Amino acid sequence: MAFVEFKDVRKTYHMGSVEVHAVDGMSFTIERGELVVIVGPSGAGKTTVLNMLGGMDSATSGTITLDGREVSGLSERELTLYRRHDIGFVFQFYNLVQNLTALENVELASQICKDPLPAADVLELVGLKDRMDNFPAQLSGGEQQRVAIARALAKNPKLLLCDEPTGALDYRTGKQILKLLQDTCRETGHTVAIVTHNSAFTQIADRVIEVREGRADRITLNETPEDAMTVEW
Repeated sequence: MAFVEFKDVRKTYHMGSVEVHAVDGMSFTIERGELVVIVGPSGAGKTTVLNMLGGMDSATSGTITLDGREVSGLSERELTLYRRHDIGFVFQFYNLVQNLTALENVELASQICKDPLPAADVLELVGLKDRMDNFPAQLSGGEQQRVAIARALAKNPKLLLCDEPTGALDYRTGKQILKLLQDTCRETGHTVAIVTHNSAFTQIADRVIEVREGRADRITLNETPEDAMTVEW
């Protein structure tokens, strides 16, 4: 069985008398330890896919499984625990607590999990060994995103979901963050899914899921992913 499976998943929103099919029969799989890029234009349904994978939204029909567990059948309470223990989130904006240090921001996440990684160790992993006592305002945008990634990794999640993780960064810093996500996947064995509109990111992926009009339009396996630092866009 695949580590992650979407099977004929649909998500329909009702806006008055109008039905909007954000996801319309989506099917794909992800294997454990893969770096996956889910790519598509605005409105294609990729963020809805991320929200359902992360337990922040529910499917109208179809099944979603993670590590043998059917996520699409969980209750609201079970979804809360699923988000807390099984999923790490990294967003375009860093969402750090401004009056806490980098270390304290990461410790916040590790305090709510069953099997967290040491906050200081994870900050060292993302290259912030000497910045642990700095507050967010004392860090660059790239450093703040590194803290956000460390916070997600400290939960020791089964799946790390990244929604446009370089969107608020300049080109050079964005490449460094992509490289960090790639290295994290390789070195720790975490399964990482990056949602983006930027097709250049597909070059670093083990698996590319191209989303169009609510469906997986094409799925490609890449036997020789590029190093993130060589990618141009």
